[in-house]
Amino acid sequence: MTKEFTLVNKVLIRYHCGMETKQINDYIERLSNLLRNEMRREGAEYGLQPVQLEALHYLSICNRYSNTPMGVTEYLGQTKGTVSQSLKVLEKKAFLTKHADKNDKRITHLKVSTTGKKLLKKSIPAPLFTQACEHLNEQSKTQIITGLNELLHAVQRSNGMKSFGICRTCRYNQKNEDGSYFCDLTKEPLSQSDVQLICREHENVA
Repeated sequence: MTKEFTLVNKVLIRYHCGMETKQINDYIERLSNLLRNEMRREGAEYGLQPVQLEALHYLSICNRYSNTPMGVTEYLGQTKGTVSQSLKVLEKKAFLTKHADKNDKRITHLKVSTTGKKLLKKSIPAPLFTQACEHLNEQSKTQIITGLNELLHAVQRSNGMKSFGICRTCRYNQKNEDGSYFCDLTKEPLSQSDVQLICREHENVA
């Protein structure tokens, strides 16, 4: 095999990989735009912007270590000012409530209200997205979940972002002999519901 042939192969491989990367980017960008439009439509009925619905959704799936203004800021990648204004709107509309931490009064925890939960049940996933997924078979859904999960982890590793993974998959999560759970980072017991939620302190198992 000549050096020229090897060089051509390398160029073709890089070109092919580049095209695949662009195609993935284009698909995700298009899906994001469609879902954002649906979220805007759903939120408009309640006077909410997409970022405010996203904040509310995050608070519905995160654990007690992550339901703070800082947790919302890190998860959404927004400025503190934007998040602060969004939380004020959500609180004013009674979609969430604020509670001071029992051990540190400087920390504020945010909890989705019953009204907020009803809104999320109606809006997320967007009806359009739910209908589309109903047309996919189980194998396709599994492949999409696996692929998107791998892509998300790759992007997070590349940028040094927090993983915000599910508690039970964290290296700090310890399962006791009696079936209960314990966080080796906070040194506190975890409930069955805790381990099903995402956490800002999550670290993947090495």
